[in-house]
Amino acid sequence: MRLSSNLTFRYSASFLRRFSASTAPATLISDAVKYDHYKIEDAYHRILDSTTAEHRVKWQNQLTWEVACHSISEELVVYPALEKYLIVGKDIVDRDRAQHKLIRGHLYTFQSLNPNDRQFRGAVEELWSSLCQHFQAEEKDIAALEEKIQPVESESIAVSFNRTKKFTPTRSHPNAIYKPPFSNIAGLLAAPIDRLRDVFRSFP
Repeated sequence: MRLSSNLTFRYSASFLRRFSASTAPATLISDAVKYDHYKIEDAYHRILDSTTAEHRVKWQNQLTWEVACHSISEELVVYPALEKYLIVGKDIVDRDRAQHKLIRGHLYTFQSLNPNDRQFRGAVEELWSSLCQHFQAEEKDIAALEEKIQPVESESIAVSFNRTKKFTPTRSHPNAIYKPPFSNIAGLLAAPIDRLRDVFRSFP
């Protein structure tokens, strides 16, 4: 996986060497989340760099998959930990859930667009803008969390986070609610349907 020269988030070479494109991080939760942020940003820049509609649609599907699985897994695994260990955890989670709702709306619009649509570039840029702001705050919140817990606890959260991504919906469903456990039927039923449809979608 290449790292675009104009990435907004900078990750050290040593950080990126820890992970391969086929291996999800299973260390600290901060590393797992940062690695997801890196993959999301890489997909975004690959869309902008694409020269064909076929290439764009593959990375459109990849970006949608990464954002959906990442954000839902955070709400199910990471947010409860923030609420449990941080004094202002509930306020942080309320803010982050509101941001995720906005992101799901942008993702819902973007995931359905044809790559040749005039609105396509504007939609992906709007999605990235909301993601970028969220990522910056989120990485600070998780750093604060890790100051309150032992490394072994952070590693356990990371394992649960990466495992949960294997079972979440892979598309945006704005009306679904994601709290542990799934809080409504939309969130429960969407995952197997999304993953079945992914078989017929093209990915990088």
